[in-house]
Amino acid sequence: MTTRRPGDTIATLATRAGFEVEWQDAHHTTQHVPEKTLAVLLERMGLQCANATQIRHSIAALDAETSGRKMLPLMTAEVGRGIALPLAAVKSGSHYRIELESGSIIDGRFTSPKGEEALLAPIDEPGYHTLVINEQRVTLAVAPSRCYTVDDAWRTLHRDDASAAARTPPLWGVAAQLYGLRRSGDGGIGDYSALARIAVESAQRGAHALAVSPTHAMFSAEPHRFSPYSPSSRLWLNVTHIDPAAVFGAEAARAALESVKGADAWSALEDLSLIDWPNAVALKLKVLRALYEHFRAHDRAHDTPRALEFHGFCERAGRALEDHARFEALQAAQLAQGGDGHWRNWPDALRDPRSPEVEAFAEAHRDEVDFHLFLQWLAAKGLSHAQHVANEAGMAVGLIADLAVGCDSAGSHAWSYRDDMLQGVSVGAPPDLFNQAGQAWGLTTFSPRAMRTQGFSAFIDMLRAAFAHAGGIRIDHILGLRRLWLVPEGESARNGAYLRYPLEDLLRLIALESWRHRAIVIGEDLGTVPPGFRERLDEHGIAGIRVLWFEGATDGKGFKPPREWDRNAVGTTTTHDLPTVAGWWRGSDITWRNRIGQTMARADGRDPEEAAQEERANDRAALWRAFQQAGVAAPHVAAPPPDSAPVDEALAFVAATPGPLVTFPLEDLLALVDQPNLPGSIDEHPNWRRRMSVPIDEMFDDGTLNDRLLAVDRARRAAASVSATPSSAPSTASPDPDTP
Repeated sequence: MTTRRPGDTIATLATRAGFEVEWQDAHHTTQHVPEKTLAVLLERMGLQCANATQIRHSIAALDAETSGRKMLPLMTAEVGRGIALPLAAVKSGSHYRIELESGSIIDGRFTSPKGEEALLAPIDEPGYHTLVINEQRVTLAVAPSRCYTVDDAWRTLHRDDASAAARTPPLWGVAAQLYGLRRSGDGGIGDYSALARIAVESAQRGAHALAVSPTHAMFSAEPHRFSPYSPSSRLWLNVTHIDPAAVFGAEAARAALESVKGADAWSALEDLSLIDWPNAVALKLKVLRALYEHFRAHDRAHDTPRALEFHGFCERAGRALEDHARFEALQAAQLAQGGDGHWRNWPDALRDPRSPEVEAFAEAHRDEVDFHLFLQWLAAKGLSHAQHVANEAGMAVGLIADLAVGCDSAGSHAWSYRDDMLQGVSVGAPPDLFNQAGQAWGLTTFSPRAMRTQGFSAFIDMLRAAFAHAGGIRIDHILGLRRLWLVPEGESARNGAYLRYPLEDLLRLIALESWRHRAIVIGEDLGTVPPGFRERLDEHGIAGIRVLWFEGATDGKGFKPPREWDRNAVGTTTTHDLPTVAGWWRGSDITWRNRIGQTMARADGRDPEEAAQEERANDRAALWRAFQQAGVAAPHVAAPPPDSAPVDEALAFVAATPGPLVTFPLEDLLALVDQPNLPGSIDEHPNWRRRMSVPIDEMFDDGTLNDRLLAVDRARRAAASVSATPSSAPSTASPDPDTP
């Protein structure tokens, strides 16, 4: 019989592994994670815990990783601050060498008293440097004290004009769902050419940023998976947004379409108000394949400049891109043979991207793998062009890419980085005031244990991919940098636990990559925010997000006036997961939630939708008073009826807030009622399918839209005086609606 020592408990092991065995719920009540849940989560992290012996071995494994006797492959530090090294890894008197990225060398010797931490002198040069000590080579990621900010972007834009660069005015931008943009010839899905067009049109009217829905790679072989927040990979791009004419010209694209006999279907798909993802993706890929065959026969066969550019792209992207292309080809082959789309259900040899069988498959299907390389090349060219023209048109920031909180566990990212990813768990959220069942999003993400032991390489790769074609990134659910709610696959979202992440290391790496790419960082910090977390983001130059619906007055009645909004956050009227101004004013979100069963029965027996609409009427009155008090609505005038939303007043209200940047969703600029996504629904609501009703060129010919953009631009200029007024402390709680 195995004897369990006092410390050999599942709770002890879980705590050492980074799990919080207790947590505070939305009612501030302490909840204890059941031992059964902890055991499942530990097993899925590779830490056996079925008996006392296994627990001891798992604790010993964790101790070996963190003892400091062998230094981890990467350490983070901050410019100008001393760097403490693990005591067990350094002997006083031993020599070290630091090889800076610039090529300079720093030689030194440790002289710390026995028993005290060894310290490296501060390094003033940010970058990935190499520390050589005791025949070990360790990467020192030395980060600037903060990220590249909106102020930095403005100064860069006006680097040749000192007077203009001296003070950054309050800037504004547009937020667009890329898939929903409409352009003649797009085949029924918004594309990168449409993105470039809306960037130029917005810039010409004063916008300095264009926030975009995620452009992460999806599943070419499974086009019914189209939620941009449930991607196959966060390293590569969504190829369904490629404009076939962008690189090869309109005539070549037309010929490709005719070769697959798809002209009529292409036009029919364009006319739809909702995207038909399965058919639109299938046809787009047929057209792109026809273009690839022409490229292979003509460009690659004759080493044309285009072929050389493609080859260079593949060389620079390296093994990670090859893995993604192999996954795309493998998944299509498995599905064609009646197999499973999830790689964990493939034959054993195909689950390992480094297996001889995968290598043999790639050799036998080289043309198919190359087709997916070709698609990524075209996608990168399209997105890069959109950022280039945004900057050329005068935007200080340009595109703001959206970085999803995780990726689909069945996708290429999890397959090719399987040692870095959590397996058999879903990222989500615990039960709260707004979702009493909790949330399990069906996503996976990086293991914090693997992050440390593998030098954060997968996280850095992801950051670089996010920054690659943008002037900024929005990090979805940035609270996940501190901790994530993990749920064992197949379990209720209630049966989860928080897993802590190395926040300081991650913030430093974000700051370092932000400066290397000259791109701003915005963190989606909605939800129950831990005390001090927003202040930490602010210290690192990461802007939070403040949404009109959640900015309640400090006395709990009504809404905050603009001057009291957080000056370190990006203001907005709404998000993709929340009602538009017109939809909120009308109560359409309440109607939808009642329709799909998301409203709960009331103890008083009243109809829940009717009661919610009455509460909304009170909220409308309060918001209208806030508009009047802010001077953006006429005084002594009754609030408009539900079907006449005060969209212009809402835009002006948010425009008057003191943050460095505000963004306005295209849906609100066009006064649309329907929101892009209704969290908690799947097929009941047309999530991620709505298209703009008119093409971009017609949209910007509309006098109402142009008048709104002109008014927004004037209001932001006027907000310069508001920015000089101290704001109230940021709130710490608001609903977290983000659901893939």
